Amino acid sequence: MTCKVAFIGLGVMGYPMAGYISKAEHNVTVYNRTTAKADKWLSEYKGAKAETPAKAVDGADFVFTCVGNDKDLKEVTFGNNGIFKTIKKGTIYIDNTTTSATIAREIYDYSKKNRFGFLDAPVSGGQAGAENGVLTVMVGGDKENFDKAKHVIDCYSKKIKLLGKAGNGQLAKMVNQICIGGLVQALSEGINFGLKAGLHMEDVIEVISKGAAQSWQMDNRYKTMIDDKFEFGFAVDWMRKDLEIALEEAKKNNSLLPITEIVDGYYGDVQKLGGNRWDTSSLIRRLRK
Repeated sequence: MTCKVAFIGLGVMGYPMAGYISKAEHNVTVYNRTTAKADKWLSEYKGAKAETPAKAVDGADFVFTCVGNDKDLKEVTFGNNGIFKTIKKGTIYIDNTTTSATIAREIYDYSKKNRFGFLDAPVSGGQAGAENGVLTVMVGGDKENFDKAKHVIDCYSKKIKLLGKAGNGQLAKMVNQICIGGLVQALSEGINFGLKAGLHMEDVIEVISKGAAQSWQMDNRYKTMIDDKFEFGFAVDWMRKDLEIALEEAKKNNSLLPITEIVDGYYGDVQKLGGNRWDTSSLIRRLRK
């Protein structure tokens, strides 16, 4: 079934995600703060662009947002030209941004009062996952809305799961980022140790990646970590933003995150090296002295 879809935010994730929805023959209208990016998207995919989020959303059956943080999300939703100015009753709104659970619940409450659906649905899989249409999507919200939206979310994902009430998608994404931080630091230490020991690390990874040490980071980042290349992927600035959200939530639910706090500080060190836009695997740079 062809649906009218609005997609707000064409960053490294949103750009290909919106593209996959268009490829699935849905009628997609995009909005991006930088209009040149919207024009570039239109040169590659079928669809239309709008001058404001409100205009993009007018008449849409499904609305997607994929922006930077809580502040950006508030701007494109509750702002003067935000999507809530024109969103119609019965529309399902899916937010793929990684945000706090607080704003997810706030938007959910607003959606109930104004009779449209809302799902907080952050994604994992990075730039490569978005470009290949194989993201993992963690969803919070009502099952009725999830069932209606799943076929559209399917366009850019390989795994989608409803994890309970509004905000739970964002809480699950916090778990995801907590796990990634520790893994990347351990992988950095392992690769650096092996190189210092004189091992041929490509051969080592080929073996140990088939055992208990295997991880997505090991499979997808070991070559560039060995080669000291980081000008791609999920930026350190965004990882620190995500870890800050998790650390703030941990204060609320009395969780101890000692390793996450340390790794967040390590990413701060990478920023001091000028690595704000480097991939998260650049943690190994701290160890190369």
